[in-house]
Parts: sequence; C-alpha cells; structure tokens
Amino acid sequence: MTTTHDTRRKPISRGGSPVVPSKGPRRGARVGEVRWDAGSFWGSRIRINAQATFDHCIAWMDRLGWLENFDRVARGETTTDRPGWQFSDSEIYKLVEGIVWELARRPDPLLEHRYESLVARIAAAQDEDGYLCTAFGHPGLPERYTDMSMGHELYNMGHLLQAGVARLRTAGDDALTEVVLRAADHICREFADGARETLCGHPEIEVALAELGRATGEARYVEQARLFVARRGYGTLPVRPLLAADYFQDDVPVREAAALRGHAVRALYLSAGAADVAVETEDAELLDTLQRQWVRTVERRTYITGGMGSRHQDEGFGDDWELPPDRAYCETCAGVASVMFAWRLYLATGQARHIDLIERTLYNVVATAQAPDGRAFFYANPLQQREAPEDAVSEHVNMRAEGGVRAPWFDVSCCPTNVARTLASLETYASAVKGDVVSLLLYGAGDISIEVTGATLGLRVDTAYPHDGAIRVTVTEAPASAVTVRLRIPQWAADAAGAGPGEARHTVGPGWWDVRRTFVRGDRITLDLPLQPRFSWPDPRVDAMRGTVAVERGPLVLCVEGVDVPGDDRLERLLVDTGTAPDSYADGAVVRALVLDEPAVPEGRVPFSASLAPSAQGGEHRLVPLIPYHRWASRQPSAMRVFLPTVSTPLGAPDAG
Repeated sequence: MTTTHDTRRKPISRGGSPVVPSKGPRRGARVGEVRWDAGSFWGSRIRINAQATFDHCIAWMDRLGWLENFDRVARGETTTDRPGWQFSDSEIYKLVEGIVWELARRPDPLLEHRYESLVARIAAAQDEDGYLCTAFGHPGLPERYTDMSMGHELYNMGHLLQAGVARLRTAGDDALTEVVLRAADHICREFADGARETLCGHPEIEVALAELGRATGEARYVEQARLFVARRGYGTLPVRPLLAADYFQDDVPVREAAALRGHAVRALYLSAGAADVAVETEDAELLDTLQRQWVRTVERRTYITGGMGSRHQDEGFGDDWELPPDRAYCETCAGVASVMFAWRLYLATGQARHIDLIERTLYNVVATAQAPDGRAFFYANPLQQREAPEDAVSEHVNMRAEGGVRAPWFDVSCCPTNVARTLASLETYASAVKGDVVSLLLYGAGDISIEVTGATLGLRVDTAYPHDGAIRVTVTEAPASAVTVRLRIPQWAADAAGAGPGEARHTVGPGWWDVRRTFVRGDRITLDLPLQPRFSWPDPRVDAMRGTVAVERGPLVLCVEGVDVPGDDRLERLLVDTGTAPDSYADGAVVRALVLDEPAVPEGRVPFSASLAPSAQGGEHRLVPLIPYHRWASRQPSAMRVFLPTVSTPLGAPDAG
C-alpha cells in the first residue's frame, strides 16, 4: 500500500531534538551534545528505559493484539472485534519515537531491527491516499472521520508524525518518514479550508504538524496546524453525556481563554501546538496569551509536584485553587505534556521559571511514574493514599488508573509509552544555546559537548544532584573567543553560592547566573545549591489543604509512607510540629510529629464532634522520616501523604522514632 507523497521534497532540518524552532532565538541541546553518566539520577533511568521499557511495551502491545491491528488492515481482513481503544495506534507511534531517540543516543543493531520491524508493519497498513488508522475506514470498522470528538484519528496520526520528525532529525529519510509525509499530505488535503473544516477532539496533530513543517521546510504543514488551533473554541465538536465543550477546549477560542481548563492532557498538547504556531508565524499576541494562561494555571491549578489535573471525571483541571490532595489526578501524561508546553515557552522567552516547573515536574511526576525496573507505571499521581492498596497482578491488565500501585499495563496505557519517549529524549532538555550563551538547565553528572558560535564548548559536570547540591563544572574544550556559561538557580535556592574560575565564592540569587570569559581547558565553575529540607505551606485559598504543610528538599517533594509509621491508619492521626525545622535524613527528612491516639467515637454517630479536637486527645511524640515522593510505593504498597496536618502549639521533646 505505498505511494509517493504529493509534495516536492524540501531540505531536511536535522536539528536532533524534539523541538527546533526555525525562527526562535534559542535552541535546545541536540542528541549527543549532553550525555549523562549511566549511574546518575536521570542517566540510570534512561539506561533502564532502553534496556527494559521498550521491550516491555512491545510485548504487551503484541500480547493484546494492538500490533496485530496493523497486520489485519494490511491483509484487508474484515474486523469484527478490534482489540484496544480507538487510540491504541498512538502507543505504537510513541514507542517508535522513543526508540528513534534512543538509537540516536546509542546505536544498537537489535533495537534498530525492532524499529525496522515496527515501521514495516505500520507502513503496510497505510492506505493509498496516506490515511493511516486501524480503528476506522476499513472493512467492519466505522467510516473515516465519523467521530471527530472521540475517534482520535488525527491524534493517532499526530503521534505518527512526531515519530517521523524524530527520524528526520536524527537519521534522515527512510521508510517511516515516507509514511509520515504521505499521512501529513492526506491531512492537509482533507482538512484544509473549504474541505473538512473541523478538528480532532484530542489535540496533538497541531504540535506534530508544526514540528514536521519545521523539519521539512513545508510551510503548509505549519499553516494546517494554525488552522486547527484557530478552529478550536467554537463548539464544533459534539459533546457526549456528563462532559462539556471545555473537555475538548472547544468552549472558548484559544486567544480568549484565561487559563487551561478541561481535560489536562488535551489542554497542554493544544497549548504546546499553539506555542509552536505562535513562534513560526511570529504571532506575538498569541504567544503573550499563552504565557498568561500558563502563569495563571501554574499559580492556581498546579500541585506542588508540578502535577496538573484535579478531577477524575474528566481527567481535567478544576477551578482556581481546586487542588484536593487525595483526589489529585495528576496524570503522568499531563506531566509529560506540561514539560512540552513549558519547554516551548522557555525557548521562546528564555525565562527561568519555565525550567523551574519542568524540573519540578520531572522529579516529582515523570520520575515517580516509572518503577525502578522500568516495567510498571503510575497512571495517576495522587498526593495522598489513605489505605495501603493491593499490589498489581503482573500478568493482568490493570483496569483502574488510580489504584495506588504501579501496574505493568493499563486498559488505557498512554503513560508508559509517553514516559519512554520522554526519557529517551530527555538529555536534549538539559542545555540550550542562544548566540554565544550556553545555558545549563538541568543538572546531572555527565559530559556536554555543544556547538556555540561555530566552535565547541566542552564541559564535564560532576554532581550527585538532586541528592547533593554541589555542582562542579570543568571546561574540557574551549572556543577561542569569549562565551557565557549560564547556570540556572532555582527559585527555592535563595542561599546558593558559586564561583567562576579565579573568583571568590559569592552568593548567587535565583534566576540566571552568568559566567563570561574566554575559557581555557581546566577552568572550573562551582555552584552549591542549598538542600536543607524546608516546610512548604499551601496558599490559604486551597481549601482542601488548609492547616497542612509539605516538606521539600531541593527539587524533591517529600512524603511520609505508612510503612515508616507503625500502623498504616496512623497517617490519618499524624500532626507535624512546624515550630521545629525538618532535619536532613539521607535524601529525605525527619520531622517532629504527634501521632494521636485512636479517638473514641460512639457507634452510629457522624464523625464530627467537639470531643474530636486534637487538644482533647492524647498521643505519642515521634520523629517521623519522609522520603522523596518519586520513591513512594517502591518498597511495598503503602498509605502515603504529602501534605500533613500541623499542631497548633510546638511539641515537647519527642520519643525516638
């Protein structure tokens, strides 16, 4: 089922990273310009992703028949009972994208063979006109584009396009890119002005078309992305029961919205695509609007972990300050999408606050999602688990997204493949270049060899961050002319200190710290970020968290697990003394707390009474350990809390805990 796409080939931009603005002021690192050590925080996760997660995902998608869907279409068979949701095709495409980024990082003949095998099965299922979907448009299936609200056809092909962009930018033209260009041309024909003037219920095609336009030089791909963004917000899509138009962001035009709303992943993918359109079309008004929406969303609708989405019914944003900890949804895919949106805003504006949110989200959502062995995942990331849940059954599909344990696979398994592609390309987010300025954005032990002003700047970074705040940067290769090494100082690091080559150690404030000179090999920059645990209080307008406190240590949000407090149910009766600062403990903290006695409640009474006041109850003073949130449920299924109630008066000397 092959044909030639109907546009003249344009020069290919091999930018080597997921986002390469053609008109933006700065670029992210290309694949290979940053290489984290295999034993570093992120380096170890990237290694496990390559060694375990790719094969794990392929095995599940093969076992469940999601890959066979492509084979059935290629054979022209009639489908009577198609396995998987209508968006299952996208999981194959996201996995292919992740494999492409990993192959660019580290050539691997076996992984290359898996890539070629997957691409062959995908290509065989493509129709002559470029259409590619295994859930519509074939014998026994609904007709094409008959369910624009929930059909996900353009969403699926959007992820296909992103996989093709990754291949174009890292290896050039091949069988996958031919499939992708035919699909993109089909979309532009079908959905141009005067044709099907509609849009997809799940945004994704917008960001994909914009990046494909950048990668190929085809302006009409960017124009089609612009059309999709402009069409949204006019109530075009039919709405199913129990939902509303804001679920699809089809209630208010993008330029008129005050904040992100509705389904969180949809909203964030749409915003990322709109940001690409704004940059490529030099639409400053649209970019400013997206910035304002991001600010309000971060300030009023984002959890301390960086997680987004507080409602389970529609996997969506709540109203301003609606951030319940126990019902936090914080879908892993929303974390990935938040990184995508914030990264585009950073590339366009250079503001450190966007990287601050990216770091927060990476350490406390993305890192939390994947099990240490790379073979189980969280879908939702709540900030409180009231009871220790049952463990997931490894050989079964998990039907619940919010079960409190990492599961090997879900009925809707969008998150495992999204994490896989993110980790495979994560090093490209670690650094950026604008003119003669090289910015260090995410800290990890490893080597940087990055092109700047036509030369190469080589840097060796030594650090145990985020478990240690000491960061040492040594110049290993230097351009002949002066350049600036810019280091990001997170907002929480008010007492950071550093020194450039030959300088005395001095305080550096949050934001950017620039070290400019004509470097020579062996020059050293030192930076020390304070990692003393700190209390973090919720905004008083967040009703569900009033009277509680969280503990953070550097970029890590901490939590208490039931396994560390005798009797899981005692987390409900734990009160923290905020009159005493938390102490460091390994990579976590220890807090002074009161664990209340079991209250006596008369049988058959509602659980509210004056006798239940903390001051009327006895309890035990203890020192309670907190661990990084990203490690919760790694030892065993457990109750967990991030936000802890506080005592009204300081406690006395605690018992040993």
